[in-house]
Amino acid sequence: MALPAVAQAAPSKADVLRTYGDIALAGYEDSLITAQTLKSAVDALVAAPSDRTLLQARAAWLAAREPYQQTEVYRFGNAIVDDWEGRVNAWPLDEGLIDYVATSYGTESDENAFYTVNVIANPKLKVAGQEIDASQITPALLAEELQEAGEVEANVATGYHAIEFLLWGQDLNGTGAGAGNRPATDFDPANCTGGNCDRRVSYLTAATNLLIADLEEMVANWQPGAAARVALAQNGEDTGLATILTGMGSLSYGELAGERMKLGLLLNDPEEEHDCFADNTHNSHYYNVVGILNVYNGRYRRIDGSVVEGPSIGDLVSAADSGVDAELSGKLNQTLIAAESMVRRAETIEAYDQMIGEGNEKGNAAVQGVIDALVSQTTSIERAVAALKLNNIAFEGSDSLDDPSAVFQ
Repeated sequence: MALPAVAQAAPSKADVLRTYGDIALAGYEDSLITAQTLKSAVDALVAAPSDRTLLQARAAWLAAREPYQQTEVYRFGNAIVDDWEGRVNAWPLDEGLIDYVATSYGTESDENAFYTVNVIANPKLKVAGQEIDASQITPALLAEELQEAGEVEANVATGYHAIEFLLWGQDLNGTGAGAGNRPATDFDPANCTGGNCDRRVSYLTAATNLLIADLEEMVANWQPGAAARVALAQNGEDTGLATILTGMGSLSYGELAGERMKLGLLLNDPEEEHDCFADNTHNSHYYNVVGILNVYNGRYRRIDGSVVEGPSIGDLVSAADSGVDAELSGKLNQTLIAAESMVRRAETIEAYDQMIGEGNEKGNAAVQGVIDALVSQTTSIERAVAALKLNNIAFEGSDSLDDPSAVFQ
């Protein structure tokens, strides 16, 4: 005779917050480890520029994106992460700030005086009355003088995407096939293409070193007892739980479904790709989806194959209302399946920028399928908030979803 099912006791809220912090720490540690591997590949490239060393540096950049994108669920609700995030993952960027660009890029922008200053080509800059000594390209120059220069967010001088642009160059293919195609000789002072190869090497090296320093800072913040965990707990356990669900809902809805996916689909614009130079956007979105699942389930698989896991927000939801947990778990898995389908299409049929091209019904549908799943799971995250009797939480919004007509104004 079968015994009746016994409801599982809810874990303590403190244990759930501890798991959340442990996964954050592991994710940022993995991001740091892969960034250090990227630095080794960049060092090899600048020491001996060749097609082989350039491809190895690109492969290391792609590998570095996998753990980092899984940490983005921590950005929303954790001010210490959100205030820092622009230093490592800001996009889109006006690449003319950094290096040479094609003539089709244009020469000026009404919104950005730094649009084509090309710091690699110009050791002395004078823009809108502002003088900048760029004779030595250092991490301090990038972080303190060029990042968001002129208070323009598109002036992205640091982080993954600045490095991506340097490794791949512009993607001039529009919604046609192909990523950026910078030659290895752009990093070879002895056989230089593109001009200023020594300064391009300095920029790439400085940006990579700065990325490592920034990630070291965030790893330190998530150590037990350190600033991020203190901030998570300081306003009470329920506020900490609300932070977890804020991250899940805001990344699902306003950021990923809206700004990163629906906007580009509405505009059919490859400039709205997140990892546009490398044609890696499908993976960037996929690992955001995985990161949301990691947090809900309290389980993260590290780059070495080991697993960090413990009591989760999902366990609390299940104990409070098993129906809501079943609904949300099912929708999270449906989103993962839709994202996996998008990745398969990108790897076998066409790149993400082609998927969002005008008139590509099947490609558009693959992207829209992920958007729809993300929007649907957000409604269930709202139900989880109610099940846990947390205060009302405002998830990040997006005109792309809430008022699409505003996108075209």
